[in-house]
Amino acid sequence: MNKLTAALMEELNVEMIQIGGLQIPESVVVSWGIMAFLVLCSILLTRNLRVDHISKRQAVLETIYNFGSNFFEGLLGKEGRGYVPYLMTVALYIGCCNLIGVFGIKPPTKDLNVTAALALMSIILIEYSGIHARGGVGFLKSLAAPTPVMTPMNILEIAIRPTSLCMRLFGNVLGAFVIMELIKMVVPVFVPAVFSLYFDLFDGLIQTYVFVFLTSLFMKESIGGEE
Repeated sequence: MNKLTAALMEELNVEMIQIGGLQIPESVVVSWGIMAFLVLCSILLTRNLRVDHISKRQAVLETIYNFGSNFFEGLLGKEGRGYVPYLMTVALYIGCCNLIGVFGIKPPTKDLNVTAALALMSIILIEYSGIHARGGVGFLKSLAAPTPVMTPMNILEIAIRPTSLCMRLFGNVLGAFVIMELIKMVVPVFVPAVFSLYFDLFDGLIQTYVFVFLTSLFMKESIGGEE
């Protein structure tokens, strides 16, 4: 157990990388790399797009985009169509963060600061979508639904949502690490590699799906909830 504790403390430690005269957290540097990778892929993959006689690359891209767009629009409805690009971007970012562990790089989502920032952005978008759809007065009225007695509970729910999103993503990613360390103690050969591939690939994608799915559900409730 001492070995597990030491490994866990090392994993929770946020290493600093010196760039010039600045000390920058490793999670921030890795996030910059992921963003640069996504921007570069976006530029390369969207070159020479055509309306007629499209290439196989464009056909695949349009299929993936339509799948993601239809998925989020199915959750949010037409009123939430404008928020789909943000949700798809966040899904790509978190997916890359969770999958980067395959290459031996520490995922940024293992830094509580990163998951907290993602949750904060989501809750701002959730509440903004509600204010935009209902208007300021309508949003304030929704805090007193179904009766004014529920106002403190409704406000508390708004405060709890980012904590829930943050800790769910951070806790599941960290939980996968703890399970892997326990497996290594019991079966040190071959089996850990199989489970590591599972947690880095499948479980990482599941956590991405859960985060954006819950964000979409909260937005739908904020946009179209009963007043």
